[in-house]
Amino acid sequence: MMIVYHLLTGKQGGGYMRVQRITKKSIIDPLRKELPDKRLLIWESETRGFGIRVTETGKVAFVFQYRDATGASKRVTIGEFGQPWTVDMARDRAAQMQRAVAEGRDPREEKREARNAITIGQLVDLYLTEGPADRPNKKPSSWKQDISNLGRHVVPLLGDQSARTLTRDQVARWRNDVAAGKSAADAMVGPRSRSIVRGGQGTAARALAAFGAMMTWAVERKHVAENPVRGVETYKGNKKDRFLSESEVSRLNRAMVSLVNDLDMLRPASADCFRMLMLTGCRKEEIASLRWDYIDLERGLLNLPDSKTGQKVVVLALPAVDMLAALRERRTEAPWVFPARRGDGPIGGLQKDWEMVRQWAGVEDVRIHDLRHSFASFAAADGASLLLIGKTLGHRRAETTQRYAHLADDPVRQVANAAAGRIARALTSKSGEPGEHEEQD
Repeated sequence: MMIVYHLLTGKQGGGYMRVQRITKKSIIDPLRKELPDKRLLIWESETRGFGIRVTETGKVAFVFQYRDATGASKRVTIGEFGQPWTVDMARDRAAQMQRAVAEGRDPREEKREARNAITIGQLVDLYLTEGPADRPNKKPSSWKQDISNLGRHVVPLLGDQSARTLTRDQVARWRNDVAAGKSAADAMVGPRSRSIVRGGQGTAARALAAFGAMMTWAVERKHVAENPVRGVETYKGNKKDRFLSESEVSRLNRAMVSLVNDLDMLRPASADCFRMLMLTGCRKEEIASLRWDYIDLERGLLNLPDSKTGQKVVVLALPAVDMLAALRERRTEAPWVFPARRGDGPIGGLQKDWEMVRQWAGVEDVRIHDLRHSFASFAAADGASLLLIGKTLGHRRAETTQRYAHLADDPVRQVANAAAGRIARALTSKSGEPGEHEEQD
């Protein structure tokens, strides 16, 4: 401490010093080079009550000390040295606090009230604006889901609630409210678009996950002291895997043909997208956002750079290759295999189209994601191992597939061909007319 002591003018007391003026060059930098052996307070004579606190580890924070209306001595931390706090900024803030004291106000109480005042709604805005920079590895599709879950379920029910005083019990009640449909809505969001927000336990579980991620970020950023979402149980749900039979696949295809050709109620691109989902076992977003430059028809591969699990390669079965080759013959200038009807993006609105198709086919309990389950079930029915079924749904590492995808006896390709072959035969089958239902006893 000798170098620092000689740099300072005035007296050194027990754990504190007083100087005429605090600057980065003359005070802070030397202190960070020669650390104090215990916490040190350095007060500035020029601005009454303004000082810095230096720890044994070299951490520097700006502080302001004053007496409140009762005469009690209080100290408030202005902020840590560094972005955004410079010495001049902190000194100006201390001067503002000194004026507040002269007016009979309490700076520490005002700071506490200001921190408590940040609402959940404001925190959502802050998270969605600044969070992506703090989470560079989080996928854009995941941020899109967070925008939806936070904007549709958190803000409407908790937007005005103080973020710092939110309790675990309040979060649990909010979860129950979302499940009960209290955040449900149905509104027009454009000339031809409407937003339908539903409740349910699955919706509540997804919203809770997004809420928890945001509050974890808020703790890291020191907007809140703890994460009240942690420890709140999520709904496990009664999720049932639904597998299509060959008859149901046929009925779905016949429904799509009728809706496209006879009734002009379904976009051809939507029908093609659903068929491709059936033939590949891919996720909806992987096919909806599929680009032509992701496809290697010669090798029968899809190279997906941004799937849910990261970069992966999907081995294409022959029926899928044939379908993509036919689509390529009539492709437009768009980079997407399934382009949007308007604009230059990929196809959208698939959920609404699927609800119409499944209703017309009489299989209303089938979700789009069940097409992926069904592909796996057809593979399992042909005796494929769980390991090979998993590989037909996509390798995470491109080099894993590249090593053997060209081989005629590639076991993954054999499984894909067998499963897709059964689905393709069902798609072209004349049985299972739309509207036909199996008789119930």
